[in-house]
Amino acid sequence: MTTTFKAAVAALAMMLCVPVGAGAASRIKDLANIEGVRQNQLIGYGLVVGLNGTGDTLNNIPFTRQSLQAMLERLGVNVRGQTLRTGNVAAVMVTANLPAFGTQGTRIDVTVSALGDAKSLQGGTLLVTPLLAADGNVYAVAQGSVAIGGFQAEGEAAKIVRGVPTVGRISNGALIEREIEFALNRVSQLRMALRNPDFTTAKRIAAAINDYMGSPTAEPLDPSTVQITIPGKFSGNVISLLTEVEQLQVEPDIGAKIVIDERSGIIVMGRDVRVSTVAVAQGNLTVTVTETPQVSQPLPFSRGGQTVVVPRTRIGVQEDGKKLATVKEGVSLQQLVDGLNALGIGPRDMIAILQAIKASGAIQADIEVM
Repeated sequence: MTTTFKAAVAALAMMLCVPVGAGAASRIKDLANIEGVRQNQLIGYGLVVGLNGTGDTLNNIPFTRQSLQAMLERLGVNVRGQTLRTGNVAAVMVTANLPAFGTQGTRIDVTVSALGDAKSLQGGTLLVTPLLAADGNVYAVAQGSVAIGGFQAEGEAAKIVRGVPTVGRISNGALIEREIEFALNRVSQLRMALRNPDFTTAKRIAAAINDYMGSPTAEPLDPSTVQITIPGKFSGNVISLLTEVEQLQVEPDIGAKIVIDERSGIIVMGRDVRVSTVAVAQGNLTVTVTETPQVSQPLPFSRGGQTVVVPRTRIGVQEDGKKLATVKEGVSLQQLVDGLNALGIGPRDMIAILQAIKASGAIQADIEVM
């Protein structure tokens, strides 16, 4: 047996002996964001022209008429006092996200949404539209042909609409004109914001970073923040530090929570939901009212008799009572679901049962109703 083969066998044996973790570990990159490295929302007001009669009705939408007049006057066309009846113009709101570290001259996508009573933006072209941030400064300028994902067709007696033809998108439709300065390599400390705040997860992230660096570099400040002091060897090269830190594996801790959407009947329960010993019964009361009118006719050759409709009403009451089911203490999520399903109930009734169990204090979980 050669030395290379022996080394391969030894490595394989070591891999097989590594225990598998009980939980699913995630990268720090997927658990937290770096403070300051984020997008910024941009918004602007503009006009879309070139519509095939599907634009705003100028008599009904005054801001479209005023915007069209102001634009034409800036271009040297005087239309004051004139009647404008074009249906090829629509007022729109333009939105975009300015990416982190977006440089001047880079293009970004924009979304165009109709403001007035335009029927469709198909075939339209957005005119030059400044995009402003929350500070009131212009950071990008948008212009281009609008692409929509729906359509509308109508005649005198029928109409069909597919998708939303009054919202469109312009790929690479805005040009960044101003950069947001953020010298990442010059900072001496970094703060990581957890996407799902939790004390245990924050502590585990800090411990993983400190174990990797070999020194107390990271410190959890609160359930949603972990502060990292830049080590001396990474001074002026924070990007290299983040590249190594964000790949570390951490098992996040998830709190026991039940999320309920009453509108759609959706129930989502976490794996750590536990229930104390409790008995559950569920029953529905069904009342049935049946109307069976009958026709009553007089006897042959009778005098003064009339044919009348006699009402016949039948009322039935049925109670679909289920037997009392016992949910034992400390059951798992699967056992809880099986126990509730054994009662033969639907999602709507299960929502009411979960809320009743929570009200009794027998369920160790937070219930969030959407």
